[in-house]
Amino acid sequence: SGRCRYYCAQDCFKKHWKKHKLAHKPWAAAIEIATPLGDAARVMPDCFRGYVDWTGTLRPWARPAVDGTAERLGRLPANVAKPDYAPHGQPISEQADRRNRSIRKYEPKHVDGIREACRVGREVLDAAGRAVRAGVTTAEIDRVTYEATVERGAYPSPLNYYNFPCAVCTSVNEVICHGIPDLRPLEEGDVVNVDVSVFLNGYHGDLNETFVVGKAADEDLNLVETAFRCLMAGADLIKPGTTYRSVGAVVDKLAKSRGCSVVKTYCGHGIGELFHTAPNVPHYAKNKAVGVMEPGHIFTIEPMINVGGWRDKTWPDDWTAVTADGSRSAQFEHTFLVTADGYEILTMRENEPRMVWDLAKQQR
Repeated sequence: SGRCRYYCAQDCFKKHWKKHKLAHKPWAAAIEIATPLGDAARVMPDCFRGYVDWTGTLRPWARPAVDGTAERLGRLPANVAKPDYAPHGQPISEQADRRNRSIRKYEPKHVDGIREACRVGREVLDAAGRAVRAGVTTAEIDRVTYEATVERGAYPSPLNYYNFPCAVCTSVNEVICHGIPDLRPLEEGDVVNVDVSVFLNGYHGDLNETFVVGKAADEDLNLVETAFRCLMAGADLIKPGTTYRSVGAVVDKLAKSRGCSVVKTYCGHGIGELFHTAPNVPHYAKNKAVGVMEPGHIFTIEPMINVGGWRDKTWPDDWTAVTADGSRSAQFEHTFLVTADGYEILTMRENEPRMVWDLAKQQR
């Protein structure tokens, strides 16, 4: 509540300690994340011990020692619906669906549920985006994401998905995707992608944006704008009868025309009751995606665009994907619904039915 509370005696304090501790945890996390730790913050997680195959200049920093996965799961309000992987890290329903090639056509009641999840995801990404600035750690962006998600009665979809340890992915500079938030403060000129997904009342919503911290090089500004325009180009194809494989051709052509390349390892995906499902939506030309768009299909388009080559490598944390040549990467993502005459962007800001490039919205 923000008010000071006092205990009448030691026995009273002990009696109410569990409840007090739950209330105290978020504040402990905020203090630990915001307080400079000096050289201790630069200590890499154990999985990087002896690793030398860095492709760029970015290095992982320590992660917060408080408010880990178990603590966050433990203090979720009882009314927050959890995906099946929350307790143990294994998305069993998604794994069972893996061989499925059929694309679900959602009925209006399900579309309404997914639309609401996407609306909440939009609010959460906007909150996380406001936290982006020089000197702020990506761990702080993760904390803001978790709190903003839970405040809205939702579950942060990345948390414990295949044991991912955070509520959001933050991908800085040469990191393509799935960056794990840590105690490294953002620096002037950084390019950072914030990838938010939420699970609300049985449905997932997924979106991301790339932000520029302070002043950036012209090459980086071109990269971020190219990533945005590649998503626009893919979205312009959405209508009944479009093949999913055709999205990659237009994205690839645009990226190359602006001196960039398209990552081939990761693709857009169906979403709804499952975090990832059919269809697959590759972003490069001459792909082998199957399926044709029909009204009621819901999926993401999320081209990952590099300044240099398209190839990627994965860090020893088994999550962080980086460019193989150390060049910078950027990405934008929306969740789309195919309608009878085109599409609806379920994750768009209110009163912005179509995408329009505006650097001011991405610069911090």
